[in-house]
Formats: sequence, C-alpha cells, structure tokens
Amino acid sequence: MKKIFAVLITLLTVTVLSACGGDESGSADASDKDTIRFGATSGPYSDMVNKAIKPLLEEKGYEVTNKEFTDYVQPNKALANGDLDANLFQHKIFLESFAKEHGLDLSEVIIVPTAPMGIYSNTFEDIESIEKGSTMGVPNDPTNLARALIVLEEEGLVTIKDDVDPLRASLKDIKENKKDIEFVEVEAGQLPRLVDSEDLSMVPGNYALAAGMDLLNALALEDMPDDYRNRVAVKTEDLDKQFVKDIKEVVESEEFEKIIDEEFEGFGKPQWMKKKEE
Repeated sequence: MKKIFAVLITLLTVTVLSACGGDESGSADASDKDTIRFGATSGPYSDMVNKAIKPLLEEKGYEVTNKEFTDYVQPNKALANGDLDANLFQHKIFLESFAKEHGLDLSEVIIVPTAPMGIYSNTFEDIESIEKGSTMGVPNDPTNLARALIVLEEEGLVTIKDDVDPLRASLKDIKENKKDIEFVEVEAGQLPRLVDSEDLSMVPGNYALAAGMDLLNALALEDMPDDYRNRVAVKTEDLDKQFVKDIKEVVESEEFEKIIDEEFEGFGKPQWMKKKEE
C-alpha cells in the first residue's frame, strides 16, 4: 500500500508541475512571445510590413504573419479584440479619434515613413502654370481634406482660415481661392481617376501607389506633419512587452531605413528618422 501511495503522490506532483508549466508557456501574454500577428491595409503599408518589418523581426527569431485589410475599421477592432498583436495603416488623428469613438485602449509604438499626398496633373507641368478656373479633385473626408488644404496653401494656391479642425475640415475653410479653382469632392480612393477627367487631382500617397502612380511625378508633394504619418499601433497594455520593444528597435534600425530608401522611394520620413541623418 505504501508503494502504491508513493507512486500516486509522485504522479500527482508531476501532473501539477506539468500543468503549471503548460499554463506559463502557452499564455498569449508570455514574455517570450515568438509569434507576432500584424495587420495592415492592402498596398504600401502591407508591403512595408512584408518587405521591411517582417524579415527583420524574423532575424530576431519571431514568426511574423501579416493580415491584409481593405477598410479602416477592422484593423483596429481586430487589434483590440486580440486577433492582431500590432497594426500599421493609420495616422495619429485617426487612431485617437477612432479609439475614443469605439472605446478602445490602443497606443502608437513608432511613426514610419509615409507616402505623402500630392498634386497630380496631366494638364499642367508645374504649379506655376496652373490656370485660373482649373478643376481639381479633392478628398471629401474631413481628415484628408484638411491635409489637402494645407498643401494648397503651402503651394500658394489658397489661403485657409486659422486653426482648421482636421476632423471637420471643409471647403468653407478656404479664405481666398487665388486661382478660382473649381474643387470636385470625391472619395479619396477615386482621386487617381480624376487625374484624367479633371485638370488636377489631390491624391493621397497610398491611393496613388495603388493606382500605379509614381510619387515623384507629382507637381507638389505634401510635407506632412508627423501627426499625419502612419504609425505602428498596439494595445496599450502591451506597450512594455518585449515584442513591442523589438518592433520599435527594428523600425529604428539602419537596415529598415535602407529598405525604405530602396523600395519606398518618395515616402516622407518622420522627424526622428530625419534627426538621425543630420
């Protein structure tokens, strides 16, 4: 009986220890996480994950997957509910307003080089040659329109009111339309088509690239503030985890910038990256 009892105690001890060990290694929140599930919108930012971020993280020993999305709603919801570990597709203003509206606790990790909005034309060769009364396609959503208005002002085509709200911008924020441009408002994804049907079109960089356009062919490119550059985002509770630190380290690496210079020509670099080059 003593032998049998001793065997039972031993088996019970082994079982309990195994169960504890299994809980620790199988936890999705384990510090030694070895798989990172990224999400990005189809196009240049999915390409950035696949061509730059993923291979460099794999060199660190991670297995990296990347799920592509075709809208700007699901990537944040998937991140918040745990289907993703990180995403890359949005700028600060969108991230903060979306998180607040939907009650999500998300935070940025690091800003990445971003395709700038540009003024494109098959009619005019430069800004100076734009004629009075020309037509121009512009985005009809307030956030992208606010960016467009800033570009137009920087290029001397309009003057805009002070303190334009980037979440509620409209054509009414134009104080002076110096060349009497007739603006045609459409969804941002349709703007590449208006390069052919209108005199000019203001096209966000991601849509320009998706349409096979060369960013360097723009009459003018946006010198965007960092608030409008895209960033890697994670759940706030994950900010101090090792996999997030490794994502940041990879994006800050010289290898990452080299891939950007070779594969993403025309992308505007964030301030932290510009300072490294000084």
